This record gives sequence, C-alpha cells and structure tokens, in this order.
Amino acid sequence: MSDWITTGPKTRQFEARLKERLEAPGLVAFNSCTAGLHVGLVVLGIGPGDEVIVPSLTFCATANVVEHVGARPVLVDVLPDTLTLDPQAVARAITPRTKAIMPVHYAGHPVQLDPLFHLAEQHHLHVVEDAAHALPARYKGRLVGSRKNLAAFSFYATKNLTTAEGGCLTGDEELLEKARIIGHHGMDKEAWKRFDRSGSWYYEVVLPGFKYNMTDIQASIGLRQMDRLDAFQARRRQVFDAYNARLGKLGALQIPVESPEVESSLHLYVLRLKPAQLRIDRNRFIDELKNRQIGTSVHYLPIHMQPFYRNKYGYRPEDCPVAADAFSRMLSLPLHPRLTDQDVDDVCVAVEDIVRLHQA
Repeated sequence: MSDWITTGPKTRQFEARLKERLEAPGLVAFNSCTAGLHVGLVVLGIGPGDEVIVPSLTFCATANVVEHVGARPVLVDVLPDTLTLDPQAVARAITPRTKAIMPVHYAGHPVQLDPLFHLAEQHHLHVVEDAAHALPARYKGRLVGSRKNLAAFSFYATKNLTTAEGGCLTGDEELLEKARIIGHHGMDKEAWKRFDRSGSWYYEVVLPGFKYNMTDIQASIGLRQMDRLDAFQARRRQVFDAYNARLGKLGALQIPVESPEVESSLHLYVLRLKPAQLRIDRNRFIDELKNRQIGTSVHYLPIHMQPFYRNKYGYRPEDCPVAADAFSRMLSLPLHPRLTDQDVDDVCVAVEDIVRLHQA
C-alpha cells in the first residue's frame, strides 16, 4: 500500500520490471508514447533544418513529434505485405538533411530492422523506433526495445499492456538519463523525491523540459497488467489464428501475414478487401458489419493524405501508392483477450455473410 498517486516508487518499480521484461539497456516511463517519441528527438538534438523519415501509414503522432521539434517529416511508402516501412523507399528518401529514421512496427509486426540499421550506419543516422504497437514483439529472436537505439512504447487503453494512458522510451542509459530530466520539467533526476520523507525540497532546473511524467496510479495498473501479459498474448494468438483459418478461405479478402523472422505482438487484425471480387467498397463493408453489431476501425488514413501534411508539403495520394491503396480497402476487426470463442465466431459469420451477399 502506498500514499503516492503521482510519480513515485511505483513508477520506478514499473520501469524496473518492464526494463527486465524487454531486456532493455535502459527505460524511462512517460505519460504517453508520443511524449517518448518527442523527448527522444529532443535528446538526439534533432530540430529546425533536419529531416526525419517516417512511414505514411501510421498514427499522426509519429509525424507530429517531428513537427514539434521544428524538423520536417519526410513521408515514405510501406511494403505491400506487412505494411511496415519499405527500406528501399527509405534509401531513396535520404538527403544531406536527414538525421533520423523513425520506423513503425505497424499492427505489432516488426519492421525489417537490419536493412534500416545498415542504412543508418552508412549515412550516420539515428533510428528511433515507434514501437507503440510492438509489446511484446520480436525481430529475429530479439525483443523490440532491447537495443541501444531509442524505441517508444504505448500503454494507451487499447494496447496489449495498458496503464490507461502512458508510454515509455527504451535505449542507451546515458541518453535516457537526459530523457528523464527533459520529461520532468528539466528538473534534476531525483526531484520527484522532494515530497518524500527522505527527500529534499531543493531541486534545480537544468534545461527547459516538459510535463511528461508517468503517475504511480498508471504504474500500478501497468504492474498488474504485466502479471497477465503472457495470458493476454496467448489469447490474442488464438483469436488471430482463428480469424486467419476462417477468413483465409475467402478469396475476396487479403488476411494479414506474419514474416518468418518475426514474432508479432498481434496488436491489430487488419483485413484488406479485394475490390475486383466485391460489389461493395470498404466503407459499405464496415456499415454492413456495424448493422450486424460488429465494431471495426481503420488504421490509418495515411499521413500524406491528412490535410495538414497534404497542404503544408504538397503531398498527393500517389506519392505513397501502397499506403493509399491499403487505406482504401482496409478495416481492423476486433482483436483483444476478452473475446470469447463465440465472439470470434460471430465476427467470422458476419464477414462470411457479407462476402457471400456481395461477391462479384
């Protein structure tokens, strides 16, 4: 039992346990993954005049944080099978102004990291992983977040492990000591103890930071979630495999893939329609599912098609054709540990029925 509700001993306990779980060299908890990405760019000194390569098929936060530090997000396309960042597109986008690559482990499927690290080494670039979907994912047997480069995770309400709101940054311990200070108003790293009996009221601000600290309430939720994470993942695998077994038989659908060298966190189940084999489009398909009491979402409207980035940088849909095509025919089916076998069957029956009714 603890009297702490804001940043305190539970937050430190959560950080220590998660660091061990991820086999990370260092870890700092924040109030969101967005905060972790933002602080990561600040720590690396990325700012005005710099460019950061970002996949277009991602949530807006990935590109927004680049804007926040005054740099330019250079949006590139994704691979047609996994919808993760295309290393060849990255190679074509590198300029003398490029300072970092920000790959996104889309839907929990790890990016092809080896060619990206090769490009980064060749051009002296940083790699900052957006691992919001990727706990606990592996690339070639190694956990995402276990390397010295920076990687940011999300513990938002929909994530595989949640603290309601929250996130963290993993990577080199020396970089993360600075990140901890930046994320807590720029105060020295032990400033949180000023309200503890053993602490001192005195603190110093060593740089202008942000209010990004995680609370002990969030951390307490996260500690309990970690106890259940393996069971959560086992159930996600059952649901994912059940969907693939049923829906993979329907020629009008493209089911998600998992490359042999990775272990996905199975965060999303992203289905893609084959328009030539259906008489209805994606939006009508979603409406039909809604009429059958099946909730869905779309992940995501590509960044290069979002009004702010389209208007500021002049992007056109055809600039990232794979992302644009995937968006036009994708939808995400329910995927979470509380789904029962009956729930899974209900989803499959609904999808099968819609395909049967509208097959071209």
